Amino acid sequence: MAASSSQCPTSSGSECNQRPAAAVDERKRKRMESNRESARRSRMRKQKQVTDLLGQVSELQNANGQIAQGIDATAQKYVEIESANNVLRAQLMELTDRLRSLNSVLQVVEVVSGLAIDIPEIPDPLMEPWQLPCPIQQPIRASADMLQF
Repeated sequence: MAASSSQCPTSSGSECNQRPAAAVDERKRKRMESNRESARRSRMRKQKQVTDLLGQVSELQNANGQIAQGIDATAQKYVEIESANNVLRAQLMELTDRLRSLNSVLQVVEVVSGLAIDIPEIPDPLMEPWQLPCPIQQPIRASADMLQF
């Protein structure tokens, strides 16, 4: 108490006790106000972060949907091409059988007539599928729009 009486020149001790209490209250009020402001800024940052993340989720969902559509379109084209390829394989087999039949007829004609007929050998496309049975007359061209999804 001696320290408080040396700080307060007046004889009334209640005024002297009110000043430090008022200063403490003022500091406490300022600290509370500062804490409220800090909490408000923190809530705003979190809200902005949530908003940004929701925007990213939306963008990623859109991109995912576009990729899924591209995959579906590509799968559909694959099925169509595979079906056409199967038709072509069946036609190739049929034509190969017809050619074998015609060659056997030519061999009979060659034997009966005695004339030499040049009968080409029939290539087996299944043994070497990378070799085409006939030469390509024109190059095959592809355009960029064929590959679009």
